[in-house]
Order: sequence, then C-alpha cells, then structure tokens
Amino acid sequence: MEKIAFVMTLKPGLEQEYKKRHDEIWPELVEELKEAGVSDYSIFYEESSHKLFAVLKREEKHSMDDLPAKQVVKKWWAFMADIMETHDDNSPVATDLRRVFHLD
Repeated sequence: MEKIAFVMTLKPGLEQEYKKRHDEIWPELVEELKEAGVSDYSIFYEESSHKLFAVLKREEKHSMDDLPAKQVVKKWWAFMADIMETHDDNSPVATDLRRVFHLD
C-alpha cells in the first residue's frame, strides 16, 4: 500500500459547500475510487490559504491513472468546478506533495 498526498485550492468562502458536496458524495464515484485501488482518503482544509490537503492510500497495482477518463469522474469535476481552482477540462488544479517525514 502506498500513501500519497496533494494540495488543491478552494475558492474563498466555500468551505461549507465543499464539505456538503463531499458529505453527499455519489456512491458511483466512491465505487470507481475503490475499484481503482483507493482507500483511506481524507481531505483537510487550511482556512488562511484556502488550501485543500488530500491524503490517500492506494494499492500497489492501482489504476488511478485511468480515473480521469471515467464519466462519473468527469461529471464530479464539472460539479465541483464552480468552487475550486480547475483546469480547462474541470479537473482540479492539484500539486503532488513529496513526503519528508513518516512515523508509524
């Protein structure tokens, strides 16, 4: 199992809306994530910078790279595009983070 992390940016004042949408996450999206090998997925919010910090675990033989082609993922990105920084295809602007410390 591999743990990865990345940051995204939420538009100011939309934390509650972001949380609401994730509280009501679509079951078909959850299914796609799990089928891709994703588990233990959490997103944290840092208010002063509007940064969303995401961390997840994925199986060694994951298929996360295939997720952007999935219709439900494209639909979710379009649904979230009004409250986050996104690319032209509605995918979130995300920056991978490099681990510098770990403690079990």
